[in-house]
Amino acid sequence: MSNKVFREEKGKEKEIKDVAQAQRSKIDYWESKEMVTINNSLEFFQNLIAEYHSTVLAENPKAKTIKTPYGNTKAKTTKEQPEKVDEDVILQHVIESGMDDYLKTSLKWGDFKKELKIAEVSGERVIVDGNGQIVPGVKVKPETTTFSMEVL
Repeated sequence: MSNKVFREEKGKEKEIKDVAQAQRSKIDYWESKEMVTINNSLEFFQNLIAEYHSTVLAENPKAKTIKTPYGNTKAKTTKEQPEKVDEDVILQHVIESGMDDYLKTSLKWGDFKKELKIAEVSGERVIVDGNGQIVPGVKVKPETTTFSMEVL
């Protein structure tokens, strides 16, 4: 193959790749533009369903799942619980309190969390350890309810 033919074939290859990339870019742009409308619509309807399920759940706390001919909506509630905010501060508290059972190279958060309780002190909800001491670096994570939908 001569040098001239080789260059011509390489030029054709580059041209094909450039055209293909331009078409991919147009398709990607079109797809993203179309998906914005669809995603907004889906989000709108999901919010309506969640709002409806929330009112049903307020009237009947056992209505965790609502079944319809078109699918199901499920509510999941998590209880308030300790949430680690600053591990270094918590670790210092555990060391100063002599709670060596909760120490390894780092804090055994899962085990320590089981000992923590939520208490109210001066009108504020705080986390206390088994000794009744307020634990710095931990906050009360509020109870939340999430909704999910299954489309049949």
